[in-house]
Amino acid sequence: MSIRAVVWDVDDTLFDYSGADRAAMREYLVADGLLDQDGAVADALERWRVATEVHWARFSAGEVSFEGQRRDRVRLFLGRELTDAEADDWFRRYKTYYEAAWALFPDVLPVLDALAASHRHAVLSNSSLTVQDRKLRALGVHDRFETILCAAELGVSKPEAGAFLAACEALGLAPHEVAYVGDHPEIDGRGAADAGLLSVWIDRGGLHTRYDVPAGPHRIASLAELPALLGADTRFGAPSTFG
Repeated sequence: MSIRAVVWDVDDTLFDYSGADRAAMREYLVADGLLDQDGAVADALERWRVATEVHWARFSAGEVSFEGQRRDRVRLFLGRELTDAEADDWFRRYKTYYEAAWALFPDVLPVLDALAASHRHAVLSNSSLTVQDRKLRALGVHDRFETILCAAELGVSKPEAGAFLAACEALGLAPHEVAYVGDHPEIDGRGAADAGLLSVWIDRGGLHTRYDVPAGPHRIASLAELPALLGADTRFGAPSTFG
């Protein structure tokens, strides 16, 4: 196996999206006086998670625009009709808290440093280029990647093979020369494997233990395991905790 490039997912792979999202929603709801009883925070976070999952799936399937899924998430979460302008204003206020909580996972910079000389790097996300380009710049890692591809502009999203193959084409490499690293066992893990890439599924903290391990992806618990998996000439890395 000769892997020449690593293509990365962003949210919950490089960037702690779930942590930032939960922290932002909690602060926003408290600041706006929308929580008035014990246990309301947990209930609200779960409703926001469900709303995000439902409408993100619609966006990934091409049923709604990127802006439309944001508005529909807000409407479902609040349980009432809103104009586009009202939904946009609500999301804009949430976004202020969300962006204040942005952070990379602690294992990201060490692994990017370790692989900088041995592998090329790119990004493939199911989000929008406008969103991810700005996010990667704010997190200080934008210049680590040769190219950044996103579903909103590509017109095809993971787990469709076309999304992964577009990343390979942008790098001028065959799928078997490219590794893909992502956090979702099906969208990232199985999708990349089915497209012919070396698929690496990062399952931090065993968060996806409810899933059957999909055939194809290599499952790791930390990005510290990635250099050894790629056969990189570096002392950085750790044996897999999953076996």
